Amino acid sequence: MNVPPVGVATGVGSMPGDDPRAAVEVIAGEVGLIHLPELPGRGLGADMIGRACAVLADMPMEVATTGYRLSARPSAMSRRARDLLRTDVDALEEIWETGGHGGPDAWVKTQVCGPFTLAASVETSAGHKAVRDRGAWADLVDSLAEGVAVHAAELQRRLGVPVLVQIDEPLLDRVIDGAVKPLSRFDVIDPIPAATIAEHYDRLIDVVGRPVLLHLCSDTIPWTVAAQSSVWGVAFDLAQVGRADLDGIGELLDRATVLAVGAVPATEPGPEVTAEAVAAQIVRMVDTIGLDRRVLSDSMLVTPTCGLAQASTSWSRTALAIATAVATELPRM
Repeated sequence: MNVPPVGVATGVGSMPGDDPRAAVEVIAGEVGLIHLPELPGRGLGADMIGRACAVLADMPMEVATTGYRLSARPSAMSRRARDLLRTDVDALEEIWETGGHGGPDAWVKTQVCGPFTLAASVETSAGHKAVRDRGAWADLVDSLAEGVAVHAAELQRRLGVPVLVQIDEPLLDRVIDGAVKPLSRFDVIDPIPAATIAEHYDRLIDVVGRPVLLHLCSDTIPWTVAAQSSVWGVAFDLAQVGRADLDGIGELLDRATVLAVGAVPATEPGPEVTAEAVAAQIVRMVDTIGLDRRVLSDSMLVTPTCGLAQASTSWSRTALAIATAVATELPRM
């Protein structure tokens, strides 16, 4: 199989707790597309930015009073981030082998913070957000691409299956709008056009050399970035989708872009959630756009609405199980 699976469920990335082996056991027991977990509950170096620090090539980071900062040399935090990533990969390899999860059609997914969210979140040694400096954010794109290529190659070597790379961009809309909060009121952070971002994404995808799933989890979903780039798929939270978003979704499906639909609540809801009700929400979206329902099985993955780091252990398992039940239900609708 030379393309990632569709018509199955997967997780967004983060999981509750601090035990990577337990997290992998939950994931592997509930979804068709297993992913490397992120466990931000372990603190610095384990959150989204820390995981990116572990992957970046030749761009170490340290912790300053205002947050993460690019550094001239590796720091204790950089070493911690790499150690945590290594521990997570070890746990995934162990469960993968003991559970017999390989096979000719098997894939695995890994996640990393996107370069533009990263640039909007970390500061340079000069005391500015990296997104303020074109040279700094362009270096982050290149470094992340090289580091992700190495990380994905290691996963493939250790598990013996191809790797789907998910890139998380929760701040992408602010980067495009020039709305990233500066470190001081004297800084000016200019917007970066969507077309420029898409161009750099194509560079990143070329270097990574694998299918890329772009997770657009910002408040306003910038569909144009995905439409102008060569991403394999786009992940999003269905609850954020309004009528203004339907044209963007339809355009992506017309281009045979896969959608990873975040449809299952990431934290335990009050009323009971059923697979049938969640599947019906996805069907309504497809019908409203006016698409053939074949896209439900041919062009979609099902996920929770977001990472599960804030969920209870029991709800993390339930949410993934419901996502799998939804993916099974959709072709029947």
